[in-house]
Amino acid sequence: MPRGALNWNYKEVVSVLKDHGFTLRHIEGSHHYFIATVNGIMRQVCIPFHGKKTFRPRTLNSMIRQSGLTKKEWGF
Repeated sequence: MPRGALNWNYKEVVSVLKDHGFTLRHIEGSHHYFIATVNGIMRQVCIPFHGKKTFRPRTLNSMIRQSGLTKKEWGF
């Protein structure tokens, strides 16, 4: 059953990003910044790290938009 934008945590988001070539650039407080080149454009994704808490759908959608990857590439 597809879960859509529900119940994604930090570890799962980072796994998807690393599978598509993103690397950790820097950390500011509890926010981790990952960068990669997607379709010839440099992309930076900010991911808040708060342990095992899941992201709200709106936050996850923002990270998807920042990454430049399609929802299909994310596994939706």
